[in-house]
Amino acid sequence: MSEKQHFQDRLLSLGLARVSEAAALASARLIGRGDEKAADQAAVNAMRDQLNLLDIKGVVVIGEGERDEAPMLYIGEEVGTGNGPEVDIALDPLEGTTLTAKDMPNALTVIAMAPRGTLLHAPDVYMEKLAIGPGFKPGTVTMTMSPSERVSALAAAKGVSIEDITVCILERPRHEDLIREVRSTGAAIRLITDGDVAGVMHCAEPEITGIDMYMGSGGAPEGVLAAAALKCMGGQFFGKLLFRNDDERARARKAGITNFDRVYTRDDLVRSDVIFAATGVTSGSLLAGIKREPGCVTLETILMRSKTGSVRRMTYKTPLK
Repeated sequence: MSEKQHFQDRLLSLGLARVSEAAALASARLIGRGDEKAADQAAVNAMRDQLNLLDIKGVVVIGEGERDEAPMLYIGEEVGTGNGPEVDIALDPLEGTTLTAKDMPNALTVIAMAPRGTLLHAPDVYMEKLAIGPGFKPGTVTMTMSPSERVSALAAAKGVSIEDITVCILERPRHEDLIREVRSTGAAIRLITDGDVAGVMHCAEPEITGIDMYMGSGGAPEGVLAAAALKCMGGQFFGKLLFRNDDERARARKAGITNFDRVYTRDDLVRSDVIFAATGVTSGSLLAGIKREPGCVTLETILMRSKTGSVRRMTYKTPLK
């Protein structure tokens, strides 16, 4: 029986949602407290504890960093009970630590799971990213196009004017030229301060989020998580690893990457069926944030399976402990 057959995505999906919810709950008391490290550590601890309750033989392939850099949920760490299917796990216990510390929108807890050997072991380097939503022909936009050409091509494919296109870009000094070029086309830009997994996911539901395209560079590990989300929601994703020095190239070689110029598609990054869960920590355009009420707390989680294309939005209410 193949690994694909062993991957019990339907049975594991609700367990994965609980993992995401546990991390969000743990960070709830640290929203707006200004302590990024404490919020992240609380989410990490809770996510690890909950993962170890699942009947899986899991290996973290996208995690909090190398073993010597992260005490828990490091790359290569084994999680789960050891009984069950062999799976790859990509996670970000708190996507948007700064957003959480400052009580700003779109902080999430994020986790994806797929059969062993099917998620790219992306090194902790930058990745140039390009994403659009579902329903477009392959080649509608490409990495070889300039930013202005991508905007023009997407507008033509949608049958709208360029002024009707909105691009999401991470607000960083390195993106000044990109922002200037996109604005010169007449397109709108929504700048985000952190959380580019959520930024990419926005493209999959433009009628809700108002975002048509994502462009710019960010962490490669987050690129794998974003690709997992689009594998479930629909949409196109492209990523190219960016290296600043020989140390980063050495990290890539250690992860088994030899072609440093390769452009990865969504299905290169996530090569099989995947399940994906994210829980809102602070409210945003994708998910409601944690809501405190007298004696209880309410969370919203999105749970998705690429095999069926199912997208569930679930509300979880639990007493405060």
